[in-house]
Amino acid sequence: MKIEQALSLIKKPDSGSMKKAQNRFDTLAKPLKSLGLLEDSIIAIAGIQRSENIDISKKCIAVFCSDNGIVSRAVTQCGQEITAKVCEEISLDKTSICNIAQFAGADVIPVDVGIYREVEGKKIINKKIAYSTKDFTLGAAMTRQEAIKSIETGIDLAFYFKKLGYNFMAAGEMGIGNTTTAAAVCSVILETDPQYITGKGAGLSDEGLKRKIEVIKKGIEVNNPDKNDPIDVLSKLGGFDIGAMAGFYIGCAACKTAVVMDGVISCTAALIAVKISDEVKDYILPSHMSSEPLGRILLEKLNKKPLICAQMHLGEGTGAAASFLLYDLADNFYKKMYSFGDMDMQAYKPL
Repeated sequence: MKIEQALSLIKKPDSGSMKKAQNRFDTLAKPLKSLGLLEDSIIAIAGIQRSENIDISKKCIAVFCSDNGIVSRAVTQCGQEITAKVCEEISLDKTSICNIAQFAGADVIPVDVGIYREVEGKKIINKKIAYSTKDFTLGAAMTRQEAIKSIETGIDLAFYFKKLGYNFMAAGEMGIGNTTTAAAVCSVILETDPQYITGKGAGLSDEGLKRKIEVIKKGIEVNNPDKNDPIDVLSKLGGFDIGAMAGFYIGCAACKTAVVMDGVISCTAALIAVKISDEVKDYILPSHMSSEPLGRILLEKLNKKPLICAQMHLGEGTGAAASFLLYDLADNFYKKMYSFGDMDMQAYKPL
């Protein structure tokens, strides 16, 4: 589906359903608004699903896997071979995201959108756009056409998963070098010096961090991306995983499905999606605040409050999977908690 077509399908969440959900919470035997963000989350989902009788029983986490040419600049602790290996291990249910998602009752679906080699695995969806992006210190990471294709790939996958019956989704990623691409993209869009938002990723030394920051600065200088054109920024400094996740958010909004962000890579993709259309924001739900420097900054920029502050920075969608447990807890409370009437008590009223 073309980006423009998907955007034309996005509508505001239903305020009537949200009001009914709020009224339901207010009748439950507890102080008003006492579940805080858990209440807010259920109310938001009611608006998205256009019904106070929400259903988040069938969950999936799409893990978008892609390689980044910038790894040739020694900005990572390991090489591209790890992306392929982890993608294949996800297909065998052996990785961190598989462990947490299984406990949370969610399916994990790996998607190859740009791994440097072919990968094998029955669960892997092959949507490869190219065999890795290019080194952005030498020119654009990808063509504009490839950036658009990555977004439209994500849109199509959201509709595909919705057709399979999934009613609550999340976006995760796997790609060596993608904390570098995320920091580069955000430096431009947020108009912030890379030194303030770039982290060590998967274990860089202090010297490695300095090198990573300089590489990002050089990439921005060489490519001169237009901060007002998110697709231009994506094509020049980003990754196929970021583009596909941005499209996934747009697609979820277009097919009226709530979608949960993970860490900084996932949030960077959300930033791009919202820059393309601010209406997408209402369909994106938070999970956790990554310990990477960008974690807090991106959540604030997206006006999202995290359910979990556990200093996680694992990626893959693990923070989103962990948050599913809290979403289920809130859903259970919303549907099964006794009301004041059931307990023959007077309801709380604002004074």
